[in-house]
Amino acid sequence: MYPHDPIPRPAGPPASSTPLRDYLSGGPLPAVTDGYAVLPRSLAEGMPLGWQQQMAHLLAEFHQAFGHLSWPVYRVVPSRYELLVDLDEDQLAEAGYMVEIDGDGEVVYRSRGGQRVAVKA
Repeated sequence: MYPHDPIPRPAGPPASSTPLRDYLSGGPLPAVTDGYAVLPRSLAEGMPLGWQQQMAHLLAEFHQAFGHLSWPVYRVVPSRYELLVDLDEDQLAEAGYMVEIDGDGEVVYRSRGGQRVAVKA
């Protein structure tokens, strides 16, 4: 009546209860930081039609579930890594840093909060 052999277990690790977090935290990914995952709209709209349909469905469900929340207004600007020593004062200000010369004549970089920032020359 019952099979004598045990039910085979699936191969591989057990399924995660946080698959999106696992994927986004799994390694360096383009446009993913600790707080954000950004999709360039031009690339998303250039995906194959089937992908766009799936993405539109997922985003619609996401916005239906969370659209009632108070959302911040985001301003996304393309960025790249630069050394502070290579930036002019306007670029430093835009990035949230300032440069000054201390009493010993040494160039000092500070964050927006006033903390000294160590730099590599």
